[in-house]
Amino acid sequence: MSGNISRRPRARTLLALGVSASLALTATACGNSGTETGSEGEGKGKIVFWDNNGGVRTEVWKKIITEFEKKNPDIDVEYVGIPIADVQSKYDTAIQGGGDSLPDVGMVGTAYLANMVAQGALDPVGERIEDSPLKGKLVKGMVDSVRAAGGEEDLFTVPTSANQGVLWYRTDMFDKAGLEPPATWENFYRAAEELTDKKKNRFGFTIRGGAGSVAQALEMMYAQSGIENFWNGDKTTVNDPKNVEALEKYVGLYNKYTPKADLNNDFTKMVATFTGGEVGMLQHNLGSYTDHVKAFGEDGVDGLPMPASSEGGPRTLVSNPVDGMGLFKSSGNKAAAWKFIEFAASAEMNSLWNESAGAIPAHTDAADDEWINEAKPTKAAMESLDDPSTKIVQLPYYLPDWNTISKADTEPNFQKLLLGQMTAGEFADDLAKRLNEAQAEWSEQKG
Repeated sequence: MSGNISRRPRARTLLALGVSASLALTATACGNSGTETGSEGEGKGKIVFWDNNGGVRTEVWKKIITEFEKKNPDIDVEYVGIPIADVQSKYDTAIQGGGDSLPDVGMVGTAYLANMVAQGALDPVGERIEDSPLKGKLVKGMVDSVRAAGGEEDLFTVPTSANQGVLWYRTDMFDKAGLEPPATWENFYRAAEELTDKKKNRFGFTIRGGAGSVAQALEMMYAQSGIENFWNGDKTTVNDPKNVEALEKYVGLYNKYTPKADLNNDFTKMVATFTGGEVGMLQHNLGSYTDHVKAFGEDGVDGLPMPASSEGGPRTLVSNPVDGMGLFKSSGNKAAAWKFIEFAASAEMNSLWNESAGAIPAHTDAADDEWINEAKPTKAAMESLDDPSTKIVQLPYYLPDWNTISKADTEPNFQKLLLGQMTAGEFADDLAKRLNEAQAEWSEQKG
């Protein structure tokens, strides 16, 4: 390949994985509606690409686009970077504004995929994948998550990356205390207790009590309970007795083995508590890896996949949002747009992007690249997703009310739970009631 992007060395044996410039609404697509079918075009000319994390990922996307245009000199890719906090509203506004307001290709995460599928904005891409070099090369767990999140049988994005929940721990504190790594729940709770010394302002764990608390609690609940499905028929398993028991143990850590100030922790404050003080463990995804290494060095911190529910039992991981590339139905140049998707999702470009983002690649051939082997927590996460016994609990991102229920409606209750103003059972029952109602409404509309 030309340019200064080189392929990273790869071991011979490939690990076959079972697993966002300002906005310019540029006219490239054909049609008066965001749901009107465009055309294949001639496979050349101009296409517009929207990045759903503009600024943060602009540099790496510019590299990918440059390499694509070298290989495809008859295609010009216009990059539009959208801040991640604005992307869903930008897509919604553009869909309502009509096809000329939409890009040809856009990054679409599973957290808002169902909304876009319901509005008819995206083309299915399953058959295109089957007829491309991507066939059989995409992580099964990510494909399954995209299919589930879209609420349809077909795929509406080509998955590019995913995250995963990790138990981060201070190796220096564990070594000094003679503790085993938190590879089991027994070790986790023992370490939370033994590493805590309130008089010295030292704690075994930091809990997320503020924004984002519910999704994190769900990760801890299902990982401990071993329950493999979010739904049992048309009812959620959130308030299953095993999940309620797991929730009780988790929230029981608060203000006993965690700082009292954790009550208002969002992601930023939680990570700062871990990296800026004497805290032994943190549960968060791979996205905070660089923060931890910067604070403690590579030898001072490590991360493990969420432990199995019991020794020898299944590892139950809650689905993390999967990012992907969507082909917009209104595009008048789908052939060229698909060439760009294929190129960006190829092993080399997918590896390049994910190394920059610190995420898990969707292309299986990227699994043994050097950067992954050097990032132990990332490699461990990938291997856990490859384990046949690992079960992915698919969160219902397809529900239109999912974000409202899991954030605005329920986060205040989680704080009440931490403060002892609500029981774990009451919390879980309230959340289950909201979810069951949303599922029933969704099913009725689908039916």
